[in-house]
Amino acid sequence: MLEGLAAKDKVTGLKQTRRALNAGRAKLVYLACDADPWLTEPLRALCEQMNVTVENGGTMEALGRAAGISVGTAAVALLAE
Repeated sequence: MLEGLAAKDKVTGLKQTRRALNAGRAKLVYLACDADPWLTEPLRALCEQMNVTVENGGTMEALGRAAGISVGTAAVALLAE
C-alpha cells in the first residue's frame, strides 16, 4: 500500500497536510494508526469535508519510512499534479 510513496509529490506532517488540504492540492491522505486521535481526527474530518480519500498508513514509523524521511510522521498527503 505504501510502496512508491517516496517517489511521488507529497507533503509530510499534520501541519503541511492541513495546508495542502486547505489549498486544494491534496488528492490522498495517509494517517498513521498509532498517532494520537486528538491530532488526527480533525484532519480526517477536514478530508471528509474536502472530499479527499483517507487511507490507513500503518504506524508512524512505517509511514515516515515509506515517505522517505528519517522520522515517523502522523500524516502524509499525496499532491495533485
